[in-house]
Amino acid sequence: MADDELSDAGDLSGEDESQEDVLTPAELISRLEEAWLNEKFSPELLENKSELVECVMEQLTHMEENLQRVKKGDLKASVHRMEIDRIRFVLSSYLRSRLQKIEKFFPHVLEKEKSRAEGDPSFLSPEEFAFAKEYLANTEVYLKAVALKHMPPNLQSIDMLKAVPEPCLDSFVFLRVRERQENIMVEPETDEQREYVVDLEEGSQHLMRYRTIAPLVASGAVQLI
Repeated sequence: MADDELSDAGDLSGEDESQEDVLTPAELISRLEEAWLNEKFSPELLENKSELVECVMEQLTHMEENLQRVKKGDLKASVHRMEIDRIRFVLSSYLRSRLQKIEKFFPHVLEKEKSRAEGDPSFLSPEEFAFAKEYLANTEVYLKAVALKHMPPNLQSIDMLKAVPEPCLDSFVFLRVRERQENIMVEPETDEQREYVVDLEEGSQHLMRYRTIAPLVASGAVQLI
């Protein structure tokens, strides 16, 4: 359905017209769905996809404009509207998942963003960064107003990095292998076990500790499901 409904708007590229990567609308939505599933099932906040989000929003605008040209009562209009609503749901769910993680792990998210090397991709969009800083400031003000100011002087400060739990990277996730991977080191589950190496075949599905495959999620070699 996506191929038929999205083809009306034509091919689409990213914001930088000089990019060699040109995506069809269907490929764009497919990448959004991949980013959505990875973000939904990953225990940590992943690299932001702000350019992808902007392209999808632009694509939705084109689709809405095309919908206005369809005659009322045409079956195509109903199908077109369903596809628009489906894409909006995926986009909203993706952004909501990111905001929930920012609220849950805000000091660690800000620290990770602050400590990233120059040239490394940002984990937060400018809007998310502003939201995280404001959330941190509001939390500190609230804690001081309702609790800390009533404490003894030596207890009137709080280390947010210690007070807020970090993402659990040792949680298990389901994944599908998109590119064959060799010699993946798997940590033992018990003291009696030893580390061992596995090969991940393309198309295979696994249940593994997230920490083990986190770099593969970032590179796109595996897809969380």
